[in-house]
Amino acid sequence: MPKLKLEKFDALVSCFEKIPGVGKKSALKYAYSVSLGDSFLGLNLAHTIEDSVRFLRHCAVCGGISENEICNICGSEDRQKEVICIVETPKDILTIEQSDSFDGVYFVFDDVDKIDSLKKMITKNSATEIIFAFTPSINSDGIMLYIEDKLKDLSLNFTKIAQGIPTGVSLENVDMLSLTKAIKDRRTI
Repeated sequence: MPKLKLEKFDALVSCFEKIPGVGKKSALKYAYSVSLGDSFLGLNLAHTIEDSVRFLRHCAVCGGISENEICNICGSEDRQKEVICIVETPKDILTIEQSDSFDGVYFVFDDVDKIDSLKKMITKNSATEIIFAFTPSINSDGIMLYIEDKLKDLSLNFTKIAQGIPTGVSLENVDMLSLTKAIKDRRTI
C-alpha cells in the first residue's frame, strides 16, 4: 500500500522542526496552520521572515539586534553609557529591555575575541561599571573572571545580576519579576 507523499508539506514540517524547542507534533501543527489552515497568515509569516532575514543585523557597537549599522540603544543620548551590561546573546538584551529595569548600554560577549571591542566601548563611553548578566553556571563564572582579568587596569566596578535566576535557566525563560529583581539587586563580585 503506497504511503501519502507530500514533498512540499514534508519540507515545511522539516523546516519548523529545525527551530529550537519545536518537536514533530508542533511542526506538523504549524505547517498545517500556515499552509492550509490560514493561508493569509502563512504568506504574511513568509514575508515577515524574508524581511527579517534581509534587514536585521548585529549592531556594530554592541552586537545586539538592529535594523541599522548601530542599534537605537547605542545611538541614544538618553542611555547611561557609563554602565555596560554584558550579556551572552542578543536575545538577552531583548529580555532585559522587556523588564524595563536597566537604562545603560549592552555588549554581547559571545566570543573571547571580542575583548578588544569591549575595551574600545569602555574607553569611548568612559564606563565606570560592568554588569554581568549571564546565565548562572560554572562556565559563566570562568568567562566573568577572564573579562575581569583583561580589564583589571581600567578602574571599573564589576557587578553581576543578583541570584534568583535559577542556575542553568536562560534569561528568556525567567519571569519578569525575577529578572527585574536580579538587575536591581546586582552586587559587586
